[in-house]
Amino acid sequence: MNIRALVAEFLGVFALCFVGIGAIASTQGGDLMAVALAHGLAIGLSVVALGAISGGHFNPAVTFAMLITGRMTPVGAVGYWLAQLLGGLVAAFFIGALYGGNAVAEGTPVPGTNHTAIQALMMEVFLTFFLVSVIFGSAVFNNFRFAGLVIGLAVTMDILAGGAISGAAMNPARALGPAIVGGEWNAHWVYWVGPVVGAGLAALLYDFLYSKKAES
Repeated sequence: MNIRALVAEFLGVFALCFVGIGAIASTQGGDLMAVALAHGLAIGLSVVALGAISGGHFNPAVTFAMLITGRMTPVGAVGYWLAQLLGGLVAAFFIGALYGGNAVAEGTPVPGTNHTAIQALMMEVFLTFFLVSVIFGSAVFNNFRFAGLVIGLAVTMDILAGGAISGAAMNPARALGPAIVGGEWNAHWVYWVGPVVGAGLAALLYDFLYSKKAES
């Protein structure tokens, strides 16, 4: 198992959670654009800085997508998952030390006011589908030079579109660490099922689309 890749995955998720929750805390959740940009920049810049080392998954759902399409071994995927979840947990711990435990709870994704867990689940499926579509279309199949930029923009777009309904986590690691530290477990299952389903659908669809393209 490549230790450098695991360290890169840890650092990428750490950056996402630290910057994302920190932005929510510093704006008291009142500036959706700032929160969306913080998450998008954290992921985009992490892909640029660390993507060459680990592939820049920074998300257990993305690793799942790579696993089911044969781009990763089960052992490798488990290693990535552990590193990613640990990165989110450590980031939440430090945000709690800096801003307080309540800030971590406020930064934990939950269904929005007047929205049900099922609505949040649907949103997480759609948003993760969009995100992983961009990842496969830009980085996996086309080796786009500016993949980090467009992936970060996809995260930003998703949060602007769905943050009010589900919190737009798109990432189980973005939910688990903060939930453990902040104690906010409301509809936590949504942030595992939604991203995994959305990522899996996108990965299978893009494998189908590009396999047909190669045959033509």
